Amino acid sequence: MIPRMAPETRILANGRVLVGGFPTRMVRLGRAQRDEVARWQAGHRVAGPHRAFARRLLEAGLLLPEPGVGGPTTGDVTVVVPVHGRVLELADCLAGLGGLAVIVVDDGSPDRDAVEAVAVRAGAAYVRRDGQGGPAAARNTGLAAVATPYAAFVDSDCVPEAGWLDRLLPHFAAPEVAAVAPRIISHDTGRDWLSRYEAARSSLDMGEVAAVVRPDGRVPYVPTAALVVRRAAAGGGFDERLPLGEDVDFVWRLAASGWQVRYEPAAKVAHRHRVQLRAWLARRVEYGTTVAALDRRHPGAIPALDTSGSGVPAWAAMVCGEPARAAMLAGTETLAAGRLVGTSVAQVWWPLMLPAALAVPRLRLPLAAALALPALAEWVERRPALDPVRYVATHLLDDVVGAVGLWKGMLRERTFRPLLPRLRRVRSSAP
Repeated sequence: MIPRMAPETRILANGRVLVGGFPTRMVRLGRAQRDEVARWQAGHRVAGPHRAFARRLLEAGLLLPEPGVGGPTTGDVTVVVPVHGRVLELADCLAGLGGLAVIVVDDGSPDRDAVEAVAVRAGAAYVRRDGQGGPAAARNTGLAAVATPYAAFVDSDCVPEAGWLDRLLPHFAAPEVAAVAPRIISHDTGRDWLSRYEAARSSLDMGEVAAVVRPDGRVPYVPTAALVVRRAAAGGGFDERLPLGEDVDFVWRLAASGWQVRYEPAAKVAHRHRVQLRAWLARRVEYGTTVAALDRRHPGAIPALDTSGSGVPAWAAMVCGEPARAAMLAGTETLAAGRLVGTSVAQVWWPLMLPAALAVPRLRLPLAAALALPALAEWVERRPALDPVRYVATHLLDDVVGAVGLWKGMLRERTFRPLLPRLRRVRSSAP
């Protein structure tokens, strides 16, 4: 592969220092590493002796993951499609999977004959579960039936774009890669405000930048609305005790076991988002309830506020004799820190702060600013096909309702650890 620096990675001191990653770290390079980084910038592949160095930078978030050469082919993959009802959506999904080996797992659908007929017409294998066990159980049933080295999970309300699998499979040329996820985009083309909001800010869309997936990374999780997995790495599959969040738990367990999970936004799969207000609100609450259950299994992986090394890039630039860049970075980081705090207030802490603001009038304006300004800043950056008033209002509703689910889940799990922030010191290393 030809390594590419992540957008946030900064090269300072004539190539002797790299600053960036997730969490933020400062890496001091020896002469050999500095020369190797210069070769990468000139378009050269990783030299053999520096593969371990490149992998460390990749997993730290300083490099972007790149597809390899000589990975598996589509014949090495079986697609597992779990379904409960959704006959029409299933037909569209299977049409998008044409030419691939597919197993449809019917998770106790009441209209069994209709689901089976759609699967048979598409040339897919049909497996029936007698009772509804949920997404984790259905995926595990399909995984047990897979005989190929790779399994691709695709939900029945998804329609893959042409070439999606061809963009994911080359990543498996690296033996440490256990799973690769595509970008989940909106299938809906509706003109109503909620459809346009979901198209711009779905919780399933991990953005435009490739990354290694891990809890404290740029991309902290990927959904299994679509996910390709190395069968040998999957183990027992998904935790069937989790009605939701089983995909996040699965990916985090892979990462904790030493495997690498990647996100590849060049591959796209369209998802039918919930765009009816009542269903959308209910889903947001459900997503929020998963946080406490996941925190039980992965302690500290979902802090209310995760910030590290505030001001580190600016201080590094100053130390390296670049005061102009230091001033620019300091201003950028101050704004970013404010947005992080505002987001945490909206998504986690507002039930605690609202009573205080009602009791103390001078707290009302800061609370309103903390809630609204991050959403407005996001609108300015993204310029979605939705006016700023409705975008900000929907963003706030999204955050506030998700926080309701978060608190509901914490009460159910009897833990309030997700309310705690995580403040880190910057990491410094010399490969």
